[in-house]
Amino acid sequence: MTKVFPEGFLWGGATAANQYEGAYNLDGKGLTVQDVTPKGGFGPITEEPTPDNLKLEGIDFYHRYKEDIALFAEMGFKVFRTSIAWARIFPNGDEIEPNEAGLQFYDDLFDELAKYGIEPLVTLSHYETPLHLAKEYDGWTNRKLIGFFERYARTVFTRYKDKVKYWLTFNEINSVLHAPFMSGGILTPPEKLSKQDLYQAVHHELVASALATKIGHEINPDFKIGCMVIAMPAYPLTPNPVDVLEARQFENQNYLFSDIHVRGKYPNYIQRFFKEEGIEIDFAEGDKELMAENPVDFISFSYYMSVTATADPEKQARAKGNILGGVPNPYLEASEWGWQIDPIGLRMVLNAFYDRYQIPLFIVENGLGAKDVLVDGPDGPTVEDDYRIDYLEKHLKQVGEAMKDGVELWGYTTWGCIDLVSASTAEMSKRYGFIYVDRNDDGSGTLARYKKKSFNWYKDLIASNGENLFS
Repeated sequence: MTKVFPEGFLWGGATAANQYEGAYNLDGKGLTVQDVTPKGGFGPITEEPTPDNLKLEGIDFYHRYKEDIALFAEMGFKVFRTSIAWARIFPNGDEIEPNEAGLQFYDDLFDELAKYGIEPLVTLSHYETPLHLAKEYDGWTNRKLIGFFERYARTVFTRYKDKVKYWLTFNEINSVLHAPFMSGGILTPPEKLSKQDLYQAVHHELVASALATKIGHEINPDFKIGCMVIAMPAYPLTPNPVDVLEARQFENQNYLFSDIHVRGKYPNYIQRFFKEEGIEIDFAEGDKELMAENPVDFISFSYYMSVTATADPEKQARAKGNILGGVPNPYLEASEWGWQIDPIGLRMVLNAFYDRYQIPLFIVENGLGAKDVLVDGPDGPTVEDDYRIDYLEKHLKQVGEAMKDGVELWGYTTWGCIDLVSASTAEMSKRYGFIYVDRNDDGSGTLARYKKKSFNWYKDLIASNGENLFS
């Protein structure tokens, strides 16, 4: 039988510094936008960090990373996705010299991964813009952030050029259209933020991403640098052509970001949108050439759900979901948080991206958030999370089908491979991991780690290189 997953396929898990590291004010780290959003990315913004913000302590990975990496290695991880907290390296974001203690922490982290042969996959900016850049510059609306990001990227690329091969520039970069503060450090309230300023911020991020790609390839030509987007296919609610068109326009909002990262220019469909909305993007000298000459090496994405789209205003009730949301699909079930479950949609996303761009892909987030219950097991406390195993099995079978279709996929990292604080709601109870962390929504708990049933399931899956999905 032909093997579905190639030798060297990168199996692993994904996390983000702001959701699990903790130690928010230790060793010279500055504040980030996450430290003042105790209710999650869409919640109120506080002046200073407040005790009810679970992200301040996270799961204390900062002090427990050796213990956790040993568990990842036990599962057989080939790759581990994490992010560097920009404010650990440049506490305010606009300093000239970096914070050595922050740089040393990631040196130690990457060295620990190397002990087990685990490749780091590192996101430069994962929803953790330094708070000073939001307050002083209004985040990415200000072109000065390109220079600050350039200095940051150059610093970490140079420092870790022999320790990290795989890099992502901005996490879910298309989310800035829907969560401007969390995603882009834009302090102007969404209801007061003009489309002109919003899309100018998008342009600044895209230029910064191209610049980072250029710098990274100069520092180490072996670097593989990718973009990262939310992938969310939209089906027309009905066969009515106006619904089909609505779905296409919804998807174009997301394709805009991957189109520019891969093709290096603004597509025609967005030019029409800009014209009709009176938006004029200010291109500085060299922007067009920079974007055109520095495409990404691969596309990475998160996939949790699909949505439907309709032009009928009476049917446009929004479904809950991963930042973007959409109209509920009557044919799909949903998670406890209302995210509709669609394994076949993942196959469709993979084929759509690969047909469109013909460059390698990487699934860097996928998983099920659920309210796990800790129970006594023969080897100690555990979680009987068959629902998570079922979710992942169904999605990975569709990944296999996409690879049979001819899609080139480098790897797969499940989101929140160890329980961490939710980005959207700042809860601990929305758990994704193979490893249970004893912490509750009220902040109580010992932070002890326990293996869930899915831990050994994923371990066996990796050991078989995915083949036991099809046996």
